[in-house]
Amino acid sequence: MTQPIHNPDRTADVLIIGAGASGAAVAASLSEAGFDVVCIEQGHWQDSFKFPTTEPDWELRSMSSWSINPNKRKLPEDYPINVENSAVDPVMFNGVGGSTIMWVAHTPRLHPSDFRVKSLDGVAEDWPISYEDLEPWYDLNDQVMGCAGIAGDPANPPRSERPMPPVPIGKDGEMIAGAFDRLGWHWWPSDNYVNSTRYGEGRDACNFCGHNMMGCYQRAKASTDLTYWPRAIAQGAELVTGARVREITTGADGRATGVNYLDSEGNNRHRAARAVVMAANGVGTPRLLLLSDSDKHPNGLANSSGLVGKNLMFHVYAGVSGVFPDHEEPWVGPVANIILSQEFYETDPDRDFVRGYSYQMARGQGPGATARSGPKRVSWGQNHHAELGRRFGNTLNLGVIGDDLPEEHNTVTLDDRLKDSSGLPAPKITYRVSENSRALLDHALVQGQAVMEEAGASEVMINQLSREAGWHLMGTARMGDDPERSVVNGNGQSHDIDNLFIVDGSVFVTGGAVNPTPTIQAIALRTADYITNERKDLKA
Repeated sequence: MTQPIHNPDRTADVLIIGAGASGAAVAASLSEAGFDVVCIEQGHWQDSFKFPTTEPDWELRSMSSWSINPNKRKLPEDYPINVENSAVDPVMFNGVGGSTIMWVAHTPRLHPSDFRVKSLDGVAEDWPISYEDLEPWYDLNDQVMGCAGIAGDPANPPRSERPMPPVPIGKDGEMIAGAFDRLGWHWWPSDNYVNSTRYGEGRDACNFCGHNMMGCYQRAKASTDLTYWPRAIAQGAELVTGARVREITTGADGRATGVNYLDSEGNNRHRAARAVVMAANGVGTPRLLLLSDSDKHPNGLANSSGLVGKNLMFHVYAGVSGVFPDHEEPWVGPVANIILSQEFYETDPDRDFVRGYSYQMARGQGPGATARSGPKRVSWGQNHHAELGRRFGNTLNLGVIGDDLPEEHNTVTLDDRLKDSSGLPAPKITYRVSENSRALLDHALVQGQAVMEEAGASEVMINQLSREAGWHLMGTARMGDDPERSVVNGNGQSHDIDNLFIVDGSVFVTGGAVNPTPTIQAIALRTADYITNERKDLKA
């Protein structure tokens, strides 16, 4: 995409770190409001015609250069992560669009209760904002990204009509939905940012090819390189790719002045700005704040509370898989985004845990993944081909996404040995599954087995905990009204530094039991609106 020519020595109004889900939304909103915006992204633009799913070896590439796990992908733009003391591996993608390149685009919203967990259940903290505060920005994001879905879900508040009808759930979705019906449990077609009709410039409808995680060559799956970035660049935003930010710089008054970074050729550069917006995800943002220590900020930037990098939440994942020997049309539709159930989402005093979980239905994967992953690998030996043939194309899954409450001992810190390709300290993750999370997963697995058996599965397999499932990186720079118990306020503004903002999943106070990206983007758009309306001092 052609960008306008910019003067790299100018002082930008706003400098954004990260070009993913939240960074792109802020860039588009602020540039359309007349701000001079610069974004620095350590990854690159992606060519949809070169996504692995266009090639016969796509499964092999999903395990290496296109793995969701940066420790396996090992591209120069990635950074390694020390996970020796973590029960879950963080997964992410660095590039224009961020992890929206490799997500399944399942996009339910948080429930109103998720913002009031302390008041309702006596755990964690309440958010300083409510569902109602975010609702206009949820709706706006649905329009820009393109939401396919249907109104009327009894598990959620009433909301505006979606821009597109839902993606058909298919015969397999009908089979699982029927089991939920017979059990008397909630289900609903999943909201998702996958086109069910043509929507957006140059974006086709889903062709139901069966896989959309490793990029979508149809451009049917929304990613911010297709949605927000063209708008931002058309309004003059500058996007610098292949560049790694080393630190956020501050002046004598302690306020942010810009960033020091390494350009695509490894040269040290400085970009000046009147404000800095962090959009580097719930691992990258605390890492960079901790790297930006100074005499005035000895414990890292924006860290007077001592909470930068603490309260890491992933969402705990487990799964129930069912084998259906007579399964028809196993590849028709996206790999996920079929139906979800929120029957067990809210706190029930009769259970031995607080909060709850959602079920997300997913279709089976390719032969390689069927053989080597999931709750029960296909063993080598005489019966290998027979067993693979029995499961391949005949397996459906219920993924359990559990509410992962914040705990201060779950952290992102700087590793004292591991470095990235630029020699900067890599992040270290310390994370253990709480007793509450384990209890809700155990409950979910029992109920999930009942669903699969009711649907007619000939065999049910249980995955107690998914390790490589840390998509949702939350809580490590949370928002709140009390500067001693939070890092930013309800507008995403640092309590310590009035021209430093955070708009990614770091600011989450609690995680709920749904995918966080629509909420991240709604928060980003709301913060951008605050800057537009209340911080005119940041515009030249």
